[in-house]
Amino acid sequence: MTNEQGVFSIVVLKGDTIRFSCVGFKDVVKPIPTDLKGNQYNVIQLLVTDTNYLPATILKPRPTREQFERDFVKIYVPDDMLEIARQNTNEQTRRVLMATLPKDGQEAVNMQLRQQATKYYYQGQQPPINLFNPMAWADFIKAWKRGDFKKQSSY
Repeated sequence: MTNEQGVFSIVVLKGDTIRFSCVGFKDVVKPIPTDLKGNQYNVIQLLVTDTNYLPATILKPRPTREQFERDFVKIYVPDDMLEIARQNTNEQTRRVLMATLPKDGQEAVNMQLRQQATKYYYQGQQPPINLFNPMAWADFIKAWKRGDFKKQSSY
């Protein structure tokens, strides 16, 4: 738990090691003593700022659109990178990735906002039932043919 002053309360066992880290500060590793008297141990840890210098990058635009188009068309892309791009854009691979990878924060928030908007849109009335919607049936049949409803094996 933390409050606005950056005070944390955590539960650890005797002999554990705590790592304090924050972007822009040096990491500090603190061992918890094994010979503690009682069940509480207070640590005040100040972090030292850490400056990382990155090499300078100079961005220069192309002088003309024609030069950009010429350079873009003539750029060399190795075959292995093209094959990786083809595999990553394969529809079956994308489906597997979408099913297995966790959703990120933006996707979760967008889905929640869409659900709330739908709820408020139909507030006080019955939401539509797509039983007689031909487009919904077409989507259902396509999904059935693709095998979206087959039981996934867990091994």
